Amino acid sequence: MTVDRDLFSQDAVDVAPLLLGALLRHGDTVLRISEVEAYQAGDDPGSHAFRRRTPRNASMFGPPGHLYAYFSYGMHVCANIVCSPEGEASAVLLRGGEIVAGHSEARARRGASIPERDLARGPARLTRALGIGLHQDGADLTVDPFELTLPTEPVPALTGPRTGVGGLGGGVEFPWRFWIPGDRTVSVYRRHPRAG
Repeated sequence: MTVDRDLFSQDAVDVAPLLLGALLRHGDTVLRISEVEAYQAGDDPGSHAFRRRTPRNASMFGPPGHLYAYFSYGMHVCANIVCSPEGEASAVLLRGGEIVAGHSEARARRGASIPERDLARGPARLTRALGIGLHQDGADLTVDPFELTLPTEPVPALTGPRTGVGGLGGGVEFPWRFWIPGDRTVSVYRRHPRAG
């Protein structure tokens, strides 16, 4: 079913597991989401919005259902779906998925020799396979060229610490990584060496 924008007005931790199995279309390429992570403002030390609003994270404070895109390590674009009422800054990071349509376009962006399971396995690979760029930061995910369709039935999910997050935000107190058990497109968990 096509997503109702009101869904995104909830907290990211509540929205995240509902996105598993959802289909995200960008242009002619469609991804089935298999892995996500939730981030909040305020008491979440792993969040970009933990300390304050900045030019980089401004879209995270924007209207729910929009895209928060940012550069990671100065070279990779990562994509989040903004959640909660405007001004509260919570978002769901898209960590992994399976390309189910638009394979030729995804392969042109990622490379012809990339194994199928790795086309969108990991947040930077995912955005590249879908063709999402930093210039789309703030884009409305309910308007063409985007479309998000939720599964008709909830998908089973596992949960655990977020991958690659340092400090307390990467510890067991924040088990806000959600994934489809046994799915081959789920990225490998990597504990940050300085995770709490």
